[in-house]
Amino acid sequence: MGAPERSERGVRRGARLVVRLAQPAPIPLDVAFDCSPGELLALIGPSGSGKTTILRAIAGLATPRDALIRLGDCIWAELHGGSGKALSPQARRSGLVFQDYALFPHLDVIGNIATALGHLPRAQRKARARELLARVNLEGLGGRRPSALSGGQRQRVALARALAREPAVLLLDEPFSAVDHATRKRLQRELAQLRQSLDIPCILVTHDLREAIGLADRIALIDHGRLLQIGPPEEILSAPVSPRAARLVGHTNIFEGRLVAAPDGASSGGARLALDWRGKRLELADQRGHGVGAEQGVGAEQRAGAEQSAGAEQSAGRAASVGEEQDVGAAFGVGDEVTWMIPSSAIVLHRRGRPSRGERENPVPGTVIETLVFGAETQVTLEPAHAPELPLTFQISTHAAARNGIRPGVAATVSLLADAIHLMAHPAEGNTDGRTR
Repeated sequence: MGAPERSERGVRRGARLVVRLAQPAPIPLDVAFDCSPGELLALIGPSGSGKTTILRAIAGLATPRDALIRLGDCIWAELHGGSGKALSPQARRSGLVFQDYALFPHLDVIGNIATALGHLPRAQRKARARELLARVNLEGLGGRRPSALSGGQRQRVALARALAREPAVLLLDEPFSAVDHATRKRLQRELAQLRQSLDIPCILVTHDLREAIGLADRIALIDHGRLLQIGPPEEILSAPVSPRAARLVGHTNIFEGRLVAAPDGASSGGARLALDWRGKRLELADQRGHGVGAEQGVGAEQRAGAEQSAGAEQSAGRAASVGEEQDVGAAFGVGDEVTWMIPSSAIVLHRRGRPSRGERENPVPGTVIETLVFGAETQVTLEPAHAPELPLTFQISTHAAARNGIRPGVAATVSLLADAIHLMAHPAEGNTDGRTR
């Protein structure tokens, strides 16, 4: 394989970003991940979890106590106990789009973009700024001040300025949070299109899970400065590594149970498992499923991946993915106490008078205790007859709710689809945060 191609400014194209950050205060951090060229990695988590601090550390605007930040074979920061070496923000060649855009109010649009074009001869800067404006669909607005622009237009100017540096890494700190819904959707589409021409790592901080699912190749769940899980969006949603991770992506049907032998005996891997949920036996899919691990095991695997050479064909963090497939039966055994979850989309309401064959799968009868109408969708809460203190929540169309007479007080039965039931390691004592049911 030939030497990596370098741009005219000496930046290696196709370079992977490797990040490892740790500190106890003021904002605790313990994260390790990588991001490949052309990939968009979304950091999501609650407010105050450290997402923006991670972005600022990559850009050189924050200095963690312990850090390894490397782009390809170029070390941006290597710190141990606060000592070591770290490149200046200017030397790191990152393009950062701030949440509030941080445009200079006294400069027009061309002037704002030109502030990031210091590497070009002065005579070339205006022409290059106009090219970047066209790239973000703002042709003809170069003479306006930021105060004369809409929120969406200011966001585009901030993005154009970030790209003006010919960045080696693009960092986006909630870039769509200050615009209305329609503008946000339009800007998301434009970012998705722009990504097709960017062969650099892109990291997006967002609170919007739908935004992350729609834009990101992988999602990293951050909580209290810790990396809980990292993987493709579908894996993060269907196979959360812990109850906390499940809640962070919006799951509410999280319970405790015990594994028992299925009544139909053994399979090739040993005793086939079923789930005992407060005396009700639930069938589990007899297939390979997403791996299950405790939260505390995630950081070590990801740190190993981040420490590996950035030039390797694939980092260990990905090879030992948190969601790596493995046999559920190999991860657990008969008698194990587990936490389990099921997405609301995998809870199927039995139709009155027109039962279907699929309704024989894990039927759970109960009583509807609440219905909340959200336009075309209705959220239903059902008290299971065998465990009324452990309600199930799911959504159906408002039309289906009306057709089936779904309202508080009526009896109803749902099926829990076996292939969507996901098992997680039982939380350590004192670590359930009081909400696992």
